[in-house]
Amino acid sequence: MLSRTLTVTFDAHDPARLARFWAGMLGREVVEDAGAVLLPGDDTQVGLQFVPSNTTKAGPNRIHLHLTSAQPGDQERTVATALELGGGHLDVGQRPEEGHIVLADPEGNEFCVIEAGNGFLAGCGLLGELACDGTREVGLFWSAALGWPLVWDQDEETAVQSPHGGTKVAWGGPPVAPKKARNRQRFDLAPAGGDQQAEVDRLVSLGATRLDVGEDGAVELADPDGNEFRVRRN
Repeated sequence: MLSRTLTVTFDAHDPARLARFWAGMLGREVVEDAGAVLLPGDDTQVGLQFVPSNTTKAGPNRIHLHLTSAQPGDQERTVATALELGGGHLDVGQRPEEGHIVLADPEGNEFCVIEAGNGFLAGCGLLGELACDGTREVGLFWSAALGWPLVWDQDEETAVQSPHGGTKVAWGGPPVAPKKARNRQRFDLAPAGGDQQAEVDRLVSLGATRLDVGEDGAVELADPDGNEFRVRRN
């Protein structure tokens, strides 16, 4: 099975501002792309894109990013960079003995800076993980959808990773908070081989549900947990 590249789309009140923040955090270049602002990924690092939206953030996101620390001292330097770029500390009930540091970007999107020595994210790169709320079923769906093997499947928790390595995508298992509104962070796929309809049909056969077609021709679907995602038109 072909492996797919993955991009995470952020709804943003100021896409350019948010893109600059994440470009500074990840050391990537900002690319303007047909109404969106893109931080391209590659075979091992997930891409990020930012699109204009007037929606208001209500409660924690279902996806948050984990940034890694390769060496002692990297965590403190990453936190300092985030604060300089307009991020802030966030209290989500973490305990003092926990080694990670929870922050928010300038639009309140949660992310964590993981301490050095974390074995699960060793070798995953700076953007080490997308930590998602979700069931085991949705983890299995995305493994098949992306062509990425399961690298964790235990106690209802799952994680997948590109065959090339890099960013992991993990789902924490139940209980999953009820979904009350459209997600402000969503997965975005380019059809392998360029055939959008064939890709949509394949994803539906795996358990996705068709939702809509956007003005740009992208087809929006929902995964088995109801999370919206898009298949772009090439």
